[in-house]
Amino acid sequence: MQRRHLSVLGATGSIGLSTLEVVRRHPQRFSVYALTACSSVEAMATLCREFEPAIAVMADGPAAEKLREALSDLPHVRVLAGEAGLSEAATSPGVDTVMAAIVGAAGLPSTLAAVRAGKRVLLANKEALVMSGRLFMDAVEESGAELLPIDSEHNAIFQCIPAGRIRQPDAAGITRILLTASGGPFREMPAADMALVTPEQACAHPNWSMGRKISVDSATLMNKGLELIEACWLFNISPEKIEVHVHPESIIHSMVEYADGSVLAQLGSPDMRTPIANGLAWPERIDAGVAPLDLFAIGRLHFERPDTKRFPCLRLAAEAFKTGGTAPAVLNAANEVAVEAFLQGRVRFTDIPAIIGQTLSAVAAVPADSFDIIFSKDSEARQFAYACVTKLACEK
Repeated sequence: MQRRHLSVLGATGSIGLSTLEVVRRHPQRFSVYALTACSSVEAMATLCREFEPAIAVMADGPAAEKLREALSDLPHVRVLAGEAGLSEAATSPGVDTVMAAIVGAAGLPSTLAAVRAGKRVLLANKEALVMSGRLFMDAVEESGAELLPIDSEHNAIFQCIPAGRIRQPDAAGITRILLTASGGPFREMPAADMALVTPEQACAHPNWSMGRKISVDSATLMNKGLELIEACWLFNISPEKIEVHVHPESIIHSMVEYADGSVLAQLGSPDMRTPIANGLAWPERIDAGVAPLDLFAIGRLHFERPDTKRFPCLRLAAEAFKTGGTAPAVLNAANEVAVEAFLQGRVRFTDIPAIIGQTLSAVAAVPADSFDIIFSKDSEARQFAYACVTKLACEK
């Protein structure tokens, strides 16, 4: 049994908190070296008092000062701030495993730093791969980092592919990946009613307990679009060999079809502690604190084709990946801006895909030859999307 020393990037978010729940169950197997958050000082202080990490990082400078004051009686906990602090938490020699759970594009620099440092990286930040795809995977190969997917769907696919063949679909005999989606809370809502959807409704996922941003992404099906792009990079497979299946029960987390007609599926209750525990202990299995799956109680499983007319975000993501270059980074940036504006009540739910589509049309894709180019296009896309939000907010 190897004791692993863990940094949790995004410790106060839903994935970070679930990670620490698993860690609590196995104190002999895991120690927490670093915790990071954005601005949630009180929640971070509580976690630091429990786990007593060597490093605590707040992305927000003033929040770091407040945390330093709150932990003045714990001098052995070093409080750092900003990107430099996040990078140290991700790359420190005292760390061998990094949970990359910072939401959105903000998580790319620290996740990339962990990869370049050759860590075991538990990837819960899908935007890192969406934005930088080939460059990110090249960094994994060059550094020898161990990249394990934590999104429930990608972790399910990972579990259904033979070890050593994760990026060799043809050699493994894989013919298709069947990516499941819950369909979100508005799967059966009439299209005419969707303009009136509130942030509270969009964040009330029927199966999963998630953060607000990813909950909205699930409601628009953008989450599945981002996951389609992520799956292409993780498993070195073309989008033509990935098929999205809406599965309202969220029991089958994804499937892999093989040339002999076999379809392997990973099943489990909709609880992120399962894939988190899988990544933390891989290749071993540990108790995640998740209740056993009761198939008798579930009774039936259902599958539907996604409706890309009512939920155009899935189509927009597929088109961005086909365009290539910086288009996926533009897609992600526009989506982050649009979702934030929706959560603030500035635009309607149905404005989200409109903003993304307009931004993709206006911001030309170029080859994603460097991270500087990717971040430049990310910034350009955000500026355009903000302008769209301002215009729509004035019209609302």
